[in-house]
Amino acid sequence: MSISMKLSRTLGTAFTGLLLAAAISTTAQASGDSVKLEKQDWSFNGIFGTYDRGALKRGYQIYSEVCVSCHSLNYVAYRNLMDIGFEEDNVKEIAAEFEVEDGPNDEGEMYLRPARPSDRFVAPYANEKASRAANNGAFPPDLSLMVKARKGGPDYLYGLLTRYQEEAPDGMELADGMSYNEVFPGHQIAMAQPLDDDAVEYEDGTPATLVQHAKDVTTFLAWAASPEMEQRKRLGIKVMLFLFVWTGMLIALKKKIWAKLH
Repeated sequence: MSISMKLSRTLGTAFTGLLLAAAISTTAQASGDSVKLEKQDWSFNGIFGTYDRGALKRGYQIYSEVCVSCHSLNYVAYRNLMDIGFEEDNVKEIAAEFEVEDGPNDEGEMYLRPARPSDRFVAPYANEKASRAANNGAFPPDLSLMVKARKGGPDYLYGLLTRYQEEAPDGMELADGMSYNEVFPGHQIAMAQPLDDDAVEYEDGTPATLVQHAKDVTTFLAWAASPEMEQRKRLGIKVMLFLFVWTGMLIALKKKIWAKLH
């Protein structure tokens, strides 16, 4: 058998194996616990999308009153809140409610001081072990990049917050301390339903429904994951306009040059 025939057979076998693996993977995903997420009309979707400032402030209110007791926001600084409409003095007051470790001082010792706008959000627990000890072994994840970390992004978070059920379907037994959620993989989640109607009384008077809560805190977490999104989109639009004009100029120049040659 020639070398070319051996190589062809080897490549054919490898290609068949890849197809088979892909088919198995697709079948496994189709037969899993995946749930179709409801597509929401987010203000920040699309090339011209922007963050709803009202939703961002309401979302922060939910995080600060509900989520902060368990979930950290390690990649966001208090001063970033000025980007969503908070005044500098207000941000200083928010930060000062928390303490951070600093130092060493002149005696070489670490000490606690009120947080400053330049500090990142103070985590509710000192470390992962402390977090698990306070939550029956479960580890509440950091929410800074949660929108990017989960397939479905904001639609997944919205679905997770709105699709709890008081009881599991017939034939399914929940483990101790677990709640049933239609969206969470495996449908058993250690976090009890965090939001409900009137869970938070909005400062701006917006009706405090579960749906509104879920949309607002999801918008806030989408901003936390991509605070530069609006600036990036504006830059992208400028680049596209520049390329469009530049292309038009090149086409005109080409026609002018070829017109002289003919």
